[in-house]
Amino acid sequence: MTSCAAPRADRSATGTSMRRGSCPSLAAPMQTGDGLLVRLRPAGDGLTPAEMRAIAGAAARCGSGVIEVTARGNLQIRGLTPESVPALAEAIGAAEIAIAEGVAIETPPLAGFDPDEIADPRPLARALRVAISGAGEALRLAPKLSIVVDGGGRFHLGSLTADLRVSALEHEGGVRWLFSLGGTARSAKPVALLESKDIVPMVLEILGDLTARGPASRARELDADLLRQRAAAGDALPRVDGPVFSPPPAGIHHFGGAGTVLGIGLAFAQTDAGSLVAFLRQAEELGANEIRLAPPHGLFVLGLSGETAAVAQRLASAHGFLVASGDPRNHIATCAGLACASARMDTKAMARLLLEAAPDLLDGSATVHLSGCPKGCASPTASPLTLVGAPSGYALVVNGTASVAPSAYRDENGIGSAFGALNALVRENKDAGESALSCLTRLGTARIAAAFEQG
Repeated sequence: MTSCAAPRADRSATGTSMRRGSCPSLAAPMQTGDGLLVRLRPAGDGLTPAEMRAIAGAAARCGSGVIEVTARGNLQIRGLTPESVPALAEAIGAAEIAIAEGVAIETPPLAGFDPDEIADPRPLARALRVAISGAGEALRLAPKLSIVVDGGGRFHLGSLTADLRVSALEHEGGVRWLFSLGGTARSAKPVALLESKDIVPMVLEILGDLTARGPASRARELDADLLRQRAAAGDALPRVDGPVFSPPPAGIHHFGGAGTVLGIGLAFAQTDAGSLVAFLRQAEELGANEIRLAPPHGLFVLGLSGETAAVAQRLASAHGFLVASGDPRNHIATCAGLACASARMDTKAMARLLLEAAPDLLDGSATVHLSGCPKGCASPTASPLTLVGAPSGYALVVNGTASVAPSAYRDENGIGSAFGALNALVRENKDAGESALSCLTRLGTARIAAAFEQG
């Protein structure tokens, strides 16, 4: 077993200057309120239960034991120190777990498994990784630049924002790929409809344009009309059909002859290493053979039968995981809260208060975003309701992100009453069969703000 009593790490060698604005990694962890943070992207499709246990065990030995799955489906380990990061890296290496580096190229969590996907995006994603890696120093890109390659399916990535988006479409009896710039599947600007062989050259060309503009440039800054002209694209480019949001991972999901998948969610995006290890041991005994990280904040367990998935689901619930799509905790997005040095709110405690005081808001029609500061790490896109920690209490943003001007304020002592007032506003004004989101939209910002401030 790897010990975390490692010699003091050389900060210059391990990159522990801990600069914000880049993605934290084993080579360059990020300083937060509870120590150093490392984010891991497994290089393969998934991890075996043994590999996942090895990571969790190392997180307990080398850090605080708090493990997170991010909104984008990456793994985070908290509470590390400059002395323990090298030992964490050693433990991951000893378990022969390959960690992805470089530009984030993201595919749906069940890519290659889901029979409903239009096309398997993994070969195209691999070709992009090889090409970008081969370009080496010729490409100097923003640290958080991301590329989504989405083959569709039940758990697609339509709600994730990305610099470059490549989405499979059924077209004239075959498959073509819609290449778009910036945003989600709904907000991205379409550029061209391409054959798979044309995607890599197009992406390299765009990345070259971004390099020429400077290492902080993002794809949203590019002129989509000029790129359409360069690609000789037609005027009427299609858009991705279907819902932008995929269902939460939690639940038992049947895929016909492909098999059954158990999805579990991490309550408020976190779990502890002990609970995760215990559940993984039990799931492996029931036949689980692969774990896939899933946005937002979840895991998929593969290899189970319908019967054993039901048993594993009960075990996961006993360990505190979310196991059903109807669990209201699925509909609260929280950042790390006081574990982050920037936070002015204990988001986990606030989430528990919200569950108690405002259950009518959490009917599944909308996500309530609780953000410790205006950076809004847990939800970069607009939410119907966002509560932001502020120096004088709490700010409420209606239909916006954590960084925009608030609609209302409430001091710390009145936040419970404010939640209760919002709950009453929905309960007393919702028509039969109407969702909380529809009701809030109909009532409008002014009435929501007044209830929050005066309740």
